[in-house]
Amino acid sequence: MPRTITYTQAITEALAEELERDPTMIYLGEDIGFGGVFGLSKGLQARFGKDRVIDTPISESLIVGAGVGAAITGTRTVAELQFADFVAVAMDEVYNKAAKWRYMHGGQFKVPLVILAPEGAMGGAGPEHSQCPEALFWSAPGLYVVTPSTPADMKGLLKAAIRDDNPVLVMPHKALLNVSGEVPDGDHVVPLGQAALCREGRDVTVVAWSVMVPKALKAASTLAQEGIEIEILDPRGIRPFDFDRIIESVSRTGRLVIVHEAPVVGGPGAEVAAVVAERALMYLEAPIRRVGALDVPIPQSALLEQAVIPQVDDIVMAVRACMSGVTT
Repeated sequence: MPRTITYTQAITEALAEELERDPTMIYLGEDIGFGGVFGLSKGLQARFGKDRVIDTPISESLIVGAGVGAAITGTRTVAELQFADFVAVAMDEVYNKAAKWRYMHGGQFKVPLVILAPEGAMGGAGPEHSQCPEALFWSAPGLYVVTPSTPADMKGLLKAAIRDDNPVLVMPHKALLNVSGEVPDGDHVVPLGQAALCREGRDVTVVAWSVMVPKALKAASTLAQEGIEIEILDPRGIRPFDFDRIIESVSRTGRLVIVHEAPVVGGPGAEVAAVVAERALMYLEAPIRRVGALDVPIPQSALLEQAVIPQVDDIVMAVRACMSGVTT
């Protein structure tokens, strides 16, 4: 029977179950001994010991670098960064080492590393603690990137990521941490790279991930009252990306709206739009629409923050424009 738990509890449960399953696995990060800044590791050091749940200095390069080093020796490792923004501090270790070393060494070793990095805007944390930087890693072959939108996907994808022999950047959204949802009992694992059908529809395909999925579902309720039925697909991340499932949907609806919290300019939706245009242009009855944040840093003000990131009304307006064929 499924249980109702929070997104945060889903993370903690996944970590605990995998630490229990593999007695050689380690988990390291800043302040995780007392639970971490978001409580993701609450109780884990007391349960598994300081040799396996390891507090580190305030150094993202050290956290990821040590994680890579442990992983290439065969130790399954989770390295937590307090905020996804801090991947910039450890970019060499993430982009050049974790992502590339298995290939560069001819597959002589595996890199079973998870980098757990909460992302997104939540309550005025400011420009350096509120970003969604997943688009940076479209150009990082060898690295998987997942962005769970529900507690069930959060738990299942994290467990799958830990068991994978490749490096996986797992990016929970901070605004979802207290959201509750049903999670199956038992060893719940969600395969990487498979899109989820969140809502069936005939008129417009909406591709949304992370915190934008619940916003897209709210937009669907508004649009349904107008006779517009949108199909919502959650790719659950950007690497690997389930383009086949997206194109199958677009081939039926003839329209596509891509929704993410990251800015539209340079955002991950651009790659999705480009591939769909290359592979499915003959199905499109209207221009592809992208919905994302404005091309500015995330403001410190919580009110201005909400003005910058996409809202339900933005999705509704994009779908209406797509239905009418408006191009601007």
